[in-house]
Amino acid sequence: MPKVTKLDVLREIALDQHGFVTTAEALGEGITHADLSKMVARGRLARVGHGVYRVAQIPLTEFDQYRLALLWSGVDGAVLSHDTALQAWEISDINPARIHFTVPRGRRLRRAGGDGYVIHFERLVPEQVTWWQEMPVTDVSTTIAQCIGSGVPTYLLRQAIDRAGRVGYLGHKQQSELVRTLEERDGHQ
Repeated sequence: MPKVTKLDVLREIALDQHGFVTTAEALGEGITHADLSKMVARGRLARVGHGVYRVAQIPLTEFDQYRLALLWSGVDGAVLSHDTALQAWEISDINPARIHFTVPRGRRLRRAGGDGYVIHFERLVPEQVTWWQEMPVTDVSTTIAQCIGSGVPTYLLRQAIDRAGRVGYLGHKQQSELVRTLEERDGHQ
């Protein structure tokens, strides 16, 4: 029976996380800070953010940056949201410059390297969260409501509401409620 190495253990974790593993996950498996440093020095791991490493043997994907953002937060329950979720759902032509995610209200983040992120604080119930590319993301209705509240331009939101209705992500009642909320935001009551 082949010996399971520390790198094998990290690779197994990273396979489900777009190639990434956190310091906390490594420590939980009995892998020390010294072990991580040795793997970085040998080119087996790359330190890519505060407490986050990438396993070199796992191929890159176009979605890695989103998983890295969630892991960088260090918060269980971090969820892709707002502009980023709107882009993920492919119901709007939005192209956010930074990655948006939500963490539970009351959490504090004090980490370097978050310049490319917009962090929102909100309590989400399980029904508001679903999965996209093996990552938690707000559902369509929650996403559009968040974007209304955060000031995303009206034309992008109208586009999102219309497309979401056409592809079956929103029912007629949900569409009407979101249109009403958008009109109230814009002063067209």
